[in-house]
Amino acid sequence: MTDPATPAVPPRAGPSVRRAAPALLGYAAVRALGVAVLAVWSAARGTSAHHLLTARWDSVWYVRVAASGYGYEVRLPGGDVHSNLAFFPLLPWLERAVAAVTPLPYADAGLLVSTLASLAAAWGVFAVADLLYGRRAGICAVLAWAVLPVGVVQSMAYSESLFTALAAWSLYAVLTGRWLTAGALAAAAGLTRPVGMAVAAAVWTAAFASFARDRRAAAAEGGTRSGAPDGQARGAASAAWRRATGARAVAVAVSPLGAVGYVLWVGRRTGAGPLGYLDVQAGWGNGFDGGYAFTRFVAGRFTSFPSALAGLALVASVALLLALYAAGVRQGQPPALLAYTGIVLALALCASGYFGSKPRLLLPAFPLLFPLARALARLRPTRSAGVLGGVAAVSAVYGAFWLNGSGPP
Repeated sequence: MTDPATPAVPPRAGPSVRRAAPALLGYAAVRALGVAVLAVWSAARGTSAHHLLTARWDSVWYVRVAASGYGYEVRLPGGDVHSNLAFFPLLPWLERAVAAVTPLPYADAGLLVSTLASLAAAWGVFAVADLLYGRRAGICAVLAWAVLPVGVVQSMAYSESLFTALAAWSLYAVLTGRWLTAGALAAAAGLTRPVGMAVAAAVWTAAFASFARDRRAAAAEGGTRSGAPDGQARGAASAAWRRATGARAVAVAVSPLGAVGYVLWVGRRTGAGPLGYLDVQAGWGNGFDGGYAFTRFVAGRFTSFPSALAGLALVASVALLLALYAAGVRQGQPPALLAYTGIVLALALCASGYFGSKPRLLLPAFPLLFPLARALARLRPTRSAGVLGGVAAVSAVYGAFWLNGSGPP
């Protein structure tokens, strides 16, 4: 059996639309259900579903960047400063570009970008899972990603869908040996969200592993040659190795440029130096404390009833996430995927910011769903469809309730 991490004949392009069609149609159906339930729920409450999807929470900040650039901030009574420098620029750039060539306002341009990006993300998730585990697992992986309880964020003018699309296709390019594409997409992901460095880390992990593997293969081939070597064949092999090494080196160099470039630009703009972006995040109450604040938050749920039930749910959720990651390790997920998922998971769970945002911060960690997708793919199609359909209905109701309540700050 071929090692899934190193396909014998790497394809030069992603799976065709025809091959991915069941996954994309299923994904579109789940998202349409979610938006329809949201519209009905919002109408019953006298609110606007369109407003919730385009003009609440982070969406407003992205629109302000698209319309007026950076430099806006809000000073709170407690002394904290909320600066729009916390928001990475790719989504507002795209909002501005779409608004420039269409009659759409910035908010609707953001919704259009996110909708198209969510389809691209679904296709990318399918491409990675299909490459590793086959078409049925790819379809189940996409649907599992669509029916997540906070999947409604995929239908909002937020950056999660755009980031996931760039990350998934960068990972697919890594797995198929398309290094320049992988590096470029990783750089773009780094311009989308702070966790973009997780994509760069995946590129680095795969590049160094591939380089070491090629060195071992070259050494083994040299040691088994007998008789006079074929100079022409050796020259061609050496040239191919240099090209591959050069492409990997470019990918390693390019992949972090988006995230690093924006962070350094923020530091220069604020006058706080290379780490000035951390000060901007601190103004929002965000930081990395190794999970201390989150642990205290969870422990605080157990001081009374019924909040203890919420505490138990949080503990079970974290345990499930860690179990899914461990399952990915046991099932031999490629090191690039494990590096990417591990960093996304660590940053989400160990950040000290608002705890209600952690579920949506985990949306890009789609490889966590691959063990579940493989299990669903082994079921009869009618049974797996029933499971996913039932979860989709619950997810749609929860999404409508969530957006009409606390929502995803």
